[in-house]
Parts: sequence; structure tokens; C-alpha cells
Amino acid sequence: MKDFKIIPSDDELESLQRDLSFHPAGIADPKTLTRQQIDHFNERGFIAPLDIFSGAEIAEIRDYFDDLLRKVTASGGDSYSISSAHLKYGPVYDILKDPRIVDPVADLFGENVIGWGSHFFCKMPGDGKSVAWHQDASYWPLSPSKAVTVWLAIDDADQENACMKFIAGSHTKGHMTYRPSDSTEHNVLNQTIDDPEQYGELVYDPLKAGQASIHADLLLHGSDANDSNRRRCGLTLRYCSADVHAALGWNEKGVQVRGTDPSGHWSNQPRPE
Repeated sequence: MKDFKIIPSDDELESLQRDLSFHPAGIADPKTLTRQQIDHFNERGFIAPLDIFSGAEIAEIRDYFDDLLRKVTASGGDSYSISSAHLKYGPVYDILKDPRIVDPVADLFGENVIGWGSHFFCKMPGDGKSVAWHQDASYWPLSPSKAVTVWLAIDDADQENACMKFIAGSHTKGHMTYRPSDSTEHNVLNQTIDDPEQYGELVYDPLKAGQASIHADLLLHGSDANDSNRRRCGLTLRYCSADVHAALGWNEKGVQVRGTDPSGHWSNQPRPE
């Protein structure tokens, strides 16, 4: 399996023609989400919290992640380097395809949904790294901008241990100007958008382990450094409508999690052993 870079280079991204404008989501007869939740997504850019896994189920997932993290760090990786995990680890592939997660995404995109990304963002106690204000779509070679992130809490996430924070409504403002992050920011990624609150209201996204949030790919978001003595791990699961086109070979990451892929663009990888 090809190993994909977590972040394409600026030159790669600038070479692409991308439609980075918000496309209102929602189907006429949603099965899981309420009409109010869909309206909230379109107006504010996110839905939270969603109850996904029971306490016992998320404890089992956490045990699996703990073991995986030990193996990855022993081989030279770190708590942020477990990316495209569904292409390497069967249990993560199963989470990506879990109907309890896919159902609300399908209420936004319709019957044909691709799952293409899975990345553990695990902030160890006192690790000092932040995630600067950014838009997911800025990093992704996808067009049009019809994609979401489901952020699944592996651990309890709150303001004390650096839960996510959003700028509500910012997803409707288009692709924003960013600058390269400087070394003093200790950013996990490499883009920073300044003065975020000019684009909307700051909202925190606390989640209990087993809960998830969904946010639009253009929603401005980030998280502070975890200065607490508690770990904060989340599994980001990335989904898009099947009519989205992926450049730079990223279509190889795609799995049909609902319906079909009429264009045959996404590779629909099998479950890894």
C-alpha cells in the first residue's frame, strides 16, 4: 500500500484547480439527523455531540489504540503519525465503515459516500503541541468542497485537555488566506489563519469518549496545547460525496462506505488484514 504524505506540499496544492466553496448539505428524508441538525450544519458548520459508541465499546477501541501507539512509537513514530490508518489496520477500517458513523454523514451527502481518511490526533499530557486555526479543505487535493471530518473522541476531550474549537459560520466565507506556521507555534500542521474571530463566533467542542462531532471541510477550527495531565486522543475520519474528485492519487485512499461510486474514480480498497 502506497504511503501518503499527511500534508501535500504548497506547490502540489497550488497546481490544482479546486472548487473551495461551501455546498449546502442535507437530503430530503434524513434517517439519523434531524432537520434542525442539518440546518445547524449548514448555518454553523458543525454538528455536536453525536452519541456513537457505548462506554464498553470505546474502552475496547481505546485498548486497541493504546497497543497500536506502543507499536508505532517503538518503531520511531509519534502520537500524531498514525495516518491513513484504515488502509493499514482492519479495526480502523471497520470504524470508518460503521453504520452509526456513516448514517449521519449520508444524511448530509446522500446515498453515495466515500470514506477516504483516518488519522489519530493524540495529544499526550503536557506535549506542548497545538493545532493552529486552519481549514481542512485547504490541505486536501479534493474538489468540489463536499467533505466532512468526523472527530471521534477516544478519550474524554474538554477545554482542560485541549478539545477542538470552531469558528461557527466560518465555512461560508470561502477559502481563507493563511500563512506558513512559524516554529514558535509548535503547530502539528503547517498553516495558520490569523484573527479567526473576524469570521464568526468561537465555540468549543467538548466530547465524552465514544461521542463524535461532524464539521465541514471549510470550517475554521483548531485546538490548544494540552497542558493538563490527561491524554486527549481523537480519531479523525474523513468522508466525501462520491462525486468529489481527488488529485495527487488520493483516490487510492477511498472506500465506498455507502452506496456506489458511479464514476469509478475511488479505488474502494479492501479491508486490510
